[in-house]
Amino acid sequence: MNKPVTGAAAIARSVTEQMTGQGYVQAPVAPALYMPGFGNDFETEALPGALPQGQNSPQKCAYGLYAEQLSGSPFTAPRGTNERSWLYRIRPGVRHNGRFSAEDLPRWKTAPHVVPHGLALGQLRWSPVPLPQTPTGFLHGVHTMTTAGDVMTQTGMATHIYAFNADMVDDYVFNADGELMLVPERGAIRVFTEMGILDLEPSEICIIPRGMMFKVLRGEGVDAARGYVCENYGAKFTLPHRGPIGANCLANPRDFKTPVAAFEDKEQPCRLHVKWCGAFHVTEIGQSPLDVVAWHGNYVPYKYDLRTFSPVGAIAFDHPDPSIFTVLTAPTEEQGTANVDFVIFPPRWMVAEHTFRPPWYHRNIMSEFMGLICGRYDAKEEGFVPGGMSLHNMMLPHGPDLMAFDKGSNAPLDPVRLDNTMAFMFETRFPQQLTEFAATLETLQDDYLDCWEGLERKFDGTPGVK
Repeated sequence: MNKPVTGAAAIARSVTEQMTGQGYVQAPVAPALYMPGFGNDFETEALPGALPQGQNSPQKCAYGLYAEQLSGSPFTAPRGTNERSWLYRIRPGVRHNGRFSAEDLPRWKTAPHVVPHGLALGQLRWSPVPLPQTPTGFLHGVHTMTTAGDVMTQTGMATHIYAFNADMVDDYVFNADGELMLVPERGAIRVFTEMGILDLEPSEICIIPRGMMFKVLRGEGVDAARGYVCENYGAKFTLPHRGPIGANCLANPRDFKTPVAAFEDKEQPCRLHVKWCGAFHVTEIGQSPLDVVAWHGNYVPYKYDLRTFSPVGAIAFDHPDPSIFTVLTAPTEEQGTANVDFVIFPPRWMVAEHTFRPPWYHRNIMSEFMGLICGRYDAKEEGFVPGGMSLHNMMLPHGPDLMAFDKGSNAPLDPVRLDNTMAFMFETRFPQQLTEFAATLETLQDDYLDCWEGLERKFDGTPGVK
């Protein structure tokens, strides 16, 4: 039995699973619908009257639904950090768990994962990974590049890339090890979660909370999709403190979008994949687990359009720290030291006087994994292309290449619009260890260090600016 997926009250989405000779495929889909705000307490129902009013767990729920709470924090967490959502679903969650068997996803690694080749001690850069040539779904298309920390103590993170050309149709997954940030670089994707649908295109991101079931599909007309994933083992992502910046700019709460309720009523053999303590397991189930008809709460998936980020910067002289470009942060108990920071370098005006405008040379206590979604990065205009990656671990010097240094040192300091660019960093307080996949990836650039050749001695002992 395959019934339409439904969205906001009384609005039926045109999402039916159509039978073909090869199985079930996704039909054309109407745009997803969203509710604005970060950290809000939301309520939404796909059928009128499905959401109980005035209580969480009535003796009998409307439509014969089951009430189920999904908690993202301990029950006794302070009110400001307490997170939970109440889901009203066609079948209770216990029907979605059965006899689990181990599953081999050899390219998805979890910290601690140390390969004794020593490559992590050095500046590294990769060109984009190739797209798959055989049918590959999202789960098998995830390849881990680096890991940091220890998943058993819920500290650290992992960075992955994904490349897939087949939809998850009857396959579903949840990650008990951490929340996931998906960053598309090539091709739109659709992330169908228990609590609704997130449509993403390059320059948008989404967050899937720890433990939430979902599946990933290609966007309409997309042959293959590629992008980046941050798996955050620690405290969940939140907005950074703005400090003296005040109440506005950077990532504004209203630009974060949480999906309205949408459900999939499907009775047929399906598979539920679970990542737990670094290992994958799979069980057979007889229905779709994305059957939540209504929900309310604050433990939610959400998306964000990076193009709505409002940068701040120098309007007189000197170059501020890159922390002004932080979109989301996963904090630690040590204030100001993040388990993960998600930082972007978006289009912006450069106006500082008497100033070297590109990023300066520096060494940093944080370990930086960088990717490029589109355009060029102003500190590395050659060699670093969309879909590419670089790793600069803690305290390793890095900065602009020779071309960027010469350009930044000699260009007229007129106002300049830096356009057609979107770079980002996943950075963490922990050293990032390479996986065997990353260390042996054919796109690893063995000539990356050459970009700093030619930065020769200019000192001549003569006072004054040369």
